Amino acid sequence: MVVRVDLNISLDGFATTTDQTPENPFGEDWSRLVGPYTATRTFRERVLHESGGGSTGVDDKYAAEYFDGIGAEIMGAGMFGLHNFPDDPAWQGWWGDETPFRYPVFILTHTTRAPIDMPDGTRFEFLAASPEEALERAVYAAGGEDVRIGGGPTVVKAFLEAGLVDRIHVSITPILLGRGINLWDGLRGLEDGYQASAEAADDGVTHLTFRR
Repeated sequence: MVVRVDLNISLDGFATTTDQTPENPFGEDWSRLVGPYTATRTFRERVLHESGGGSTGVDDKYAAEYFDGIGAEIMGAGMFGLHNFPDDPAWQGWWGDETPFRYPVFILTHTTRAPIDMPDGTRFEFLAASPEEALERAVYAAGGEDVRIGGGPTVVKAFLEAGLVDRIHVSITPILLGRGINLWDGLRGLEDGYQASAEAADDGVTHLTFRR
């Protein structure tokens, strides 16, 4: 069992975008940042539930690994959507009845609510817990499979700062954002204790992996 991180970041290290507007709540930069991932066959099949189509190269190889062997996931309230819909007790996340997870997902939040059991077998549980406490719950729920720290970057940084992550994979999209949440801020020397490897895709994306 390993604790894993997979994130899309820009060439200058940003994992969030800042160009959102009421008319375009995700902004143009977000589609540029995650475009190589969302173009893969794996994303289209696992997240959009579309059969056929999508890229099948290096980016798709890492997209497939994103889901392989995961037994539980931890994410922040923002990734689940609680920041966007704080007063909606019926909110069940962005994904609809058929989520891409199909395993227990623990959402870190200051305002807990009752667990949600989805038709596809996903169970969302809401925790007010430290990274260590949340990870203990997730490891137990994963039953020997891997645990992914799904995001967003603030949650990922908390687990990195606590030294709890065994494998870090970042998909570096060749764009410059200049602002947002930088994954590497405050993590000087993080590479110590990890072995690094990299693989480039034809679209210019670099997949950088750190393993203990």
